[in-house]
Amino acid sequence: MNLTKVFSESELSLEVVILIIAGLILLITGILLFPVATGGLPYYENGLYGLLLVMFSLQIISMGKTPFGDLRRSKFVVLAGLIVGGIGTITCFIPDAFNDIPRLLLFLFFGPGGALLLLQMILSKDKLKAWSKYGGIFKHLIAGCTVAYVSSILISVLLWNQSLLSVQMTAILVLIYGAAVVYLSFVLRKIYSTYPQEQKSKDGEVELSIDRAMILFTSVFMIILGVLLIPVNLGLLPFSGSAQLGLLMMIFAIQMIASGSTPIGVSPRSLPVILIGLVFAALGTVSCIIPEILVYPLTLLVGVLNILGGALSLGKFIGQQASRTGREDSKIPSVLIKLTIAQLTLNVLAITFGLSMLISHLLPGLVIGVILAANGAVLLYLLYILFVIDRIQKEMETK
Repeated sequence: MNLTKVFSESELSLEVVILIIAGLILLITGILLFPVATGGLPYYENGLYGLLLVMFSLQIISMGKTPFGDLRRSKFVVLAGLIVGGIGTITCFIPDAFNDIPRLLLFLFFGPGGALLLLQMILSKDKLKAWSKYGGIFKHLIAGCTVAYVSSILISVLLWNQSLLSVQMTAILVLIYGAAVVYLSFVLRKIYSTYPQEQKSKDGEVELSIDRAMILFTSVFMIILGVLLIPVNLGLLPFSGSAQLGLLMMIFAIQMIASGSTPIGVSPRSLPVILIGLVFAALGTVSCIIPEILVYPLTLLVGVLNILGGALSLGKFIGQQASRTGREDSKIPSVLIKLTIAQLTLNVLAITFGLSMLISHLLPGLVIGVILAANGAVLLYLLYILFVIDRIQKEMETK
């Protein structure tokens, strides 16, 4: 195999990335349900429900793709996505926090949503009829979409009445659905590489790249986690530490596969980076669904990655400053100073959080909650600064 090709940049679109990870979640869930059915493994249903809601949330925020069809990614759509993501996050962390609400949401997304998507495919002039005329890879698109939508509807029926099928039959249905979603992701990858115009954006959409969509989601995630840890440490709420680690790993995975943004720095989105991201996604899925089984190794991994990421970024900054010593630099714009301060603050918070995970009782639980909430707030501030920089650049271009 050509090493240059292996380490070159991949052309996976965000939609394909999310579909691959969603399919992986379903396949792993289907496999795990077999030992769960025999009592060989514990099962945390809320972890799966929360994880699926988070995946729906990321689709809505980053692309405007809702469970009921594509929408213009307006501020309202992004806000709706954040609310779904917030419900999913809390569902993972706090057992039975919303009672049946997550299950009912997923019923609506999989059932009426799947049925509506199937009808749109059949009735829309630019879908089934056009795809049939095109032939070739589009026939595979028809097959993939049909199986995925029908499986989605059947899954919703099980969400409404879980006693209709045995756990083993449910596992088989989930495996079929997961295989259809993964198959569909490969079909779309082929279509988007052959017809790049299919990925055009809609007029009036919120300008939010994958990096910034992930910053937005991660900031909300961190704030929710930090705030929840306060009553958890006071003994007022139950908490799933394994689901927390699972969602952290899933965020790492999506960032790596979608944009090459790893916990220790940005790198080309090559095949090795994608494969490591898929491993992270698999570990995150297992940790969310099967309580406590991966807590120790993932605690070490997340702690080390946070420390390394923060330390490397700080080291790079110090090295850049040292190389500028003695030079007469022009005046640095204040917005760039604010950007630097925000990044340095995030690095310090990441190292502190990482150390707290590796060293038991280094910091009180309440302090860790404050650190995580502060991390989320600084991420929101960083996102605001990036938008300010964009506005400045546009104003300079128009002059």
